[in-house]
Amino acid sequence: MTNIPTELLRTLVAVVDHRSFTKAAHTLGVTQPAVSAQIKRLQTMLGQELFDKNIAAAALTPAGEAVVTYARRLLSINDQIFQLASTPAVRRPLRLGVTGDYFSPYLPRAFANFRKRWPFRKFEIVGGTNAKHLHDMRTGELDLILLLTVDKPERDAHYSWTEEMVWARGPAPINFAADPIPLVTRGDHWMNHQMAVSELEKVGRRYEITFVGPSILSLIAAARAGLGVIPCVRRRMINTDLVQVPESELPKMPDAVCSIYISETGDAAMLKDLADEVVAGIRGPSLPSDLAQPPRVLPFRELMERERSE
Repeated sequence: MTNIPTELLRTLVAVVDHRSFTKAAHTLGVTQPAVSAQIKRLQTMLGQELFDKNIAAAALTPAGEAVVTYARRLLSINDQIFQLASTPAVRRPLRLGVTGDYFSPYLPRAFANFRKRWPFRKFEIVGGTNAKHLHDMRTGELDLILLLTVDKPERDAHYSWTEEMVWARGPAPINFAADPIPLVTRGDHWMNHQMAVSELEKVGRRYEITFVGPSILSLIAAARAGLGVIPCVRRRMINTDLVQVPESELPKMPDAVCSIYISETGDAAMLKDLADEVVAGIRGPSLPSDLAQPPRVLPFRELMERERSE
């Protein structure tokens, strides 16, 4: 029986994740010819072409897609063996990528429950963009990511559900009949900002940026002080004195999509358990009676089947 060197599989996965032989070489600390030679050696061992030569980018053939799937599993087991040999003191924390800070208040409880079954675990929450989180999750830099987007989730999402987007103001009333609409935001790069501006422009409403803050907590403080309205996930109003602005005052925004992804390079059972706890942690707090009921969280495959049946 021929054994496949793990360095060849690691090179293959790096090329696929970076969609480039050159970028993979830079990440692996080798030359581009060395990467090409390793891929050629792997293809010779398997007797299969793994990349489609008719496409300029590093696109996989059907055989290549199957090999990459198994390569990730094999590398995951390889890395877990080394992790078992390490002491708890040096074992790296589980790293979670989260866009925004809407769900951060719910995560510590999920971690605490998770540690009851998986002891000696440390946790690190990493901020960043959706694209960066997806890349880092697929290369093994992140173990689990929690994304908030306006688009449908990727096919490998472990869980997916929708969150209602609303306008929230402080306790003091605001005259929305007058222009411009005072907007509290994290900047024009923020997804919520873009959604809000798009809906205001559709109905011809002018707006004015009255406050730009670094976090949702700073925006809540600004709204409470009467500086303007926040476009936010409705769930984030829990345990605050923010007031939802009715649709008769400001245009309704589309729902946001929340998705959870887990890395294929980690312990699958452990990460699936962590994903379950994260979902339970987010859905756990009881919502005030004037807020919507918690959304039903669907595994992604069930979500796709429901869409096809409608």
